[in-house]
Amino acid sequence: MFPSALTANLTATRGGGAQAIAFLELVSRSPAEMISSTARAARVRAMVDQHFSFVWRYLRGLGVPAAEVDDTAQQVFVIASQKIDAIQEGAERSFLVGTAHGVAANARRADGRRRDLATDTELETVADDAPDAEARTGMREELAVLDRFLASLPDDVREVFVLFELEGLTMAAIAEDLGLAPGTVASRLRRAREEFQEMAKRFQASRGTGRRGAS
Repeated sequence: MFPSALTANLTATRGGGAQAIAFLELVSRSPAEMISSTARAARVRAMVDQHFSFVWRYLRGLGVPAAEVDDTAQQVFVIASQKIDAIQEGAERSFLVGTAHGVAANARRADGRRRDLATDTELETVADDAPDAEARTGMREELAVLDRFLASLPDDVREVFVLFELEGLTMAAIAEDLGLAPGTVASRLRRAREEFQEMAKRFQASRGTGRRGAS
């Protein structure tokens, strides 16, 4: 099992409540051709209610910057609402997972370009704005470590790790959502777990060294 300090903060995040409401308001103002019947509208609403928080967290786990997750999640559901007639009943989550991959990749590329344009002064300003409260600083440090770990994984390994360890899906459900053989899911999960354990050991060792140096 994985160190809870590194995963609890991300899995405890329940983004999506206000954002889901905002999306539904957006849909209600969209052109009639987007959702042209009461049945379609009801299905979109049910999909948003059931899956928005999951998609929000999944996008965050796939490396979408925190400041971009709300807009990125809405993009996923706009696409899904436009293609609702083509989504088989009961396959909504699988469609959303697949759509999230492409949207997340675009968001990461855009964020990378923005980071390339950041000046040293801007980066120093971000660092200087870190909160002084020890608990919040520790939380951000742990989330940053987890973000770096997830970013270090290949996309195919990361998606399995996020869905299993952070979202709690079964391997059978992951195989169905990603269209993979169960053995492939198990292999990727095993690889991610091994790398996570190594990273966690390094993280805990570095914190222990820091505490000894400060004493």
